Formats: sequence, C-alpha cells, structure tokens
Amino acid sequence: MMEHLPVEVIGNILSHLKAARDVVIASATCKKWRIACCKHLHTISFSSNDWSVYRDMTTTRLEILITQTIFQTSGLQSLSILMEDVDEFSASAVIAWLMYTRETLRRLFYNVKTMPNVNILEICGRHKMEILDLAHNSIVGVEPNYQRFPCLKSLSLSYVSISALDLNLLVSACPRIEVLELVNPEIAMSDAQVSVELSSSTLKSVYVEAISLDKFILEADGIECLHLKDCALEDFELIGKGTLKNFRIDDVSVIHLDIGEIVENLESVDISNFTIIWPKFYQMISRSSNLKRLRLWDVMFDDEDEVVDLETIATCFPHLTHLSLSYDVRDGVLHYSLQGSSYLENVIVLELGWNVINDLFSQWVEGLLKRCPILKKLVIHGVVSEAKTDEECKMLANFTTSMVELMRRYTDVDPHFKFE
Repeated sequence: MMEHLPVEVIGNILSHLKAARDVVIASATCKKWRIACCKHLHTISFSSNDWSVYRDMTTTRLEILITQTIFQTSGLQSLSILMEDVDEFSASAVIAWLMYTRETLRRLFYNVKTMPNVNILEICGRHKMEILDLAHNSIVGVEPNYQRFPCLKSLSLSYVSISALDLNLLVSACPRIEVLELVNPEIAMSDAQVSVELSSSTLKSVYVEAISLDKFILEADGIECLHLKDCALEDFELIGKGTLKNFRIDDVSVIHLDIGEIVENLESVDISNFTIIWPKFYQMISRSSNLKRLRLWDVMFDDEDEVVDLETIATCFPHLTHLSLSYDVRDGVLHYSLQGSSYLENVIVLELGWNVINDLFSQWVEGLLKRCPILKKLVIHGVVSEAKTDEECKMLANFTTSMVELMRRYTDVDPHFKFE
C-alpha cells in the first residue's frame, strides 16, 4: 500500500511531522521517501524544545546540520528556527538559509541570536511571506516602501528592539496585514515622551503584552479583536469605525482608555485584574446592546462606593449568554449586588468565583441562579489556602452543603468546581 503512494502525498506526510529530526528519520525509509523529502517537503521546524541534543551541540555543528537539511529541500513554504537556548549563530549561516528559501517561503518563525544582527526584512521582503514571527531580534531603518511585504497577513514581534517610527512604517508596509502581536517590545524613542502610533485599514486582530508607554494610538478601521495584557499605559486610544467585536484587558494599568464611540458590534468584553472608573467604563460599553459575553474578574473600582448591580447588566445587555463575575466584598459592600428584579433571560453559562470566601457567597450564587431562568452551566472558581483556619474550614463546609442543596433545586444546571 505504502509503495503506491504518490511522492506528493509522502511530502505532505513528512510536512505534518514538522520536527526536522523526525522528518530526516522518516525520509530514510526508502529512496522514494528521500525524493519526496527533497522535492515535496513544504514544512520543517528546528526547535531546541523538540530535541534536547540541539542544546548539547556546538553552534558550528548545529549550523552544518541545519544547512545540510535545508539545502536538501526545494520549495519550503514554512520554516521554523527556534533556538532560544542555543548560543549565537553566525549571521552568514542564517542569511544562507533565508536566501535559499525566500522565493517560496510563506511562513517564517524565527528566534535565533546572531552576531551581527540579521536584517530579516531586507532578506524576506517583497516575496510571498504571509506569516512572520520574530523573537529576540533588532529591527532598524525600515524603508517606507508600501509593497515591502505585499502578502503578509500576520506579524508577531516578541522581545524585539524597534523604534516607534520603524514599527509604524513596518505595519504600513504590510497592505494586507490582519493580525498583529507585540510581546514585550523594546521601543526606542527619539524624545522624552514614549508614544506609539500605528495605522492600518486591514488589521482585524491586535494583541499587546508587556508594553509600557505614555501614549498608544491605534487607528484600525476594520479591527475586530483587541487584547491588552500586562501593560502600563497612560493613554490608550482606538480610532476605528465600530467594527470591534472582542475587547479584553488583563492586568493593565491605564489612566485614559478610549475604544471609540461606536461600540454597537461588541460581542465580548473581558476585564480582569484591572482598576476601572465604573461610570466612564459603563458609559463606554453601555451602547453594546449585542453583547453576548461579559467577564468582570478581580476588578477594582476607583471609587470604593461604586456598585455594579445586576439590574444594570440585565437591562443594558439583553442578549448576554455568558456572564462571569468574581465575588468581592469591601467594607460590607458587594460590588455586584442583587438589586432590581430583571432577569438575565439569555444567560446559559454563569461563572462565579472568590478570592476570599465568606458565608454570603452561597446566598449571592443563589440570587444569581434565580435571575438566570435558562441557565445550563454553572462554574465556581475558588481560592483555597493550604493552611486553613478552623473558620475557613467551617465556611467551606457550609458552602459545600449549600451547593448540594442548591443543585438539588436546579437539576437542569450542570455544575463545575475549580479550586486553586
């Protein structure tokens, strides 16, 4: 059976293996498989995580091994070189790999330390590249050439050194870009104010992690997903045309946040580990009548007297299907109170959690269940310390008893419990 497989099919099989070591071993099966590897292999990966022996090799030996493997192929479309735990490679070897593959390469995942730095943009620009994922690299002097990456749809920069101007030029040089990821970039600035301005009419998804800026302005007319994580920003502004559907903030410090006035298309809002001024934030999302998912987790309020009641959530977001809230009582005030009588008529998944439990938590859960008439799934998240006091043990026992009694009354609800 295997001997009748076309070489093109064998090439696809080898490509699905990805890891270079596995590809080389499999291609040694017979002459036909060696031919398939040489002429029809389209995906290969060299990663220090795939094979620990890579870390024990000298860089010279490793360079020879990678060179021999790549130069035996013709028509590679996806190349991963991820050598995070390996010493610096010579720039000449890396340039040779990229020059050999660049005519057909569509996806490049590159995390290689070289001396001197290799200009990836100069080598791979103006070709068929669709996905470019760079890590631990420096980008200097981006040429303002609109067609530099005419086919690029996804750009990811992790731990990359780049100036604010070059970052904007690079994004502008990708006329078809849809996905942008920035993880802990080292932004070089020309003045005292650390600010970044990015503009793209084709961007649909933006993920920003571990960045510290005075000002971040993102102009993206077609953006649908925005995720900010572990960032420190004084001013963040999104300029768009109301296409945003998914908005997520996780452990972000920001003084002024503006995602635009047109938010009718928002379907998911996920806020965690964040201090907000509720009236301003509520004003920003209250027009999102199509909101289907709302998550407010470990959220601090700028004003300790502020309370978010379920009546507000129920009336403003009638299409809500997933609701996630973390239980928080400060000075006797519950931040998500049970005021009002409106039902959460479309909520089918309810996630509730605590960091510090007390006897009122069970009552709060019961109150929420009463407001969700078609609920299908309940998920309880809890934090339980290893060294529990007698009082904590008693509260957990009471909570367990209350949940058992509650679930007997709500037999249509599927309960799940997740403890840390």
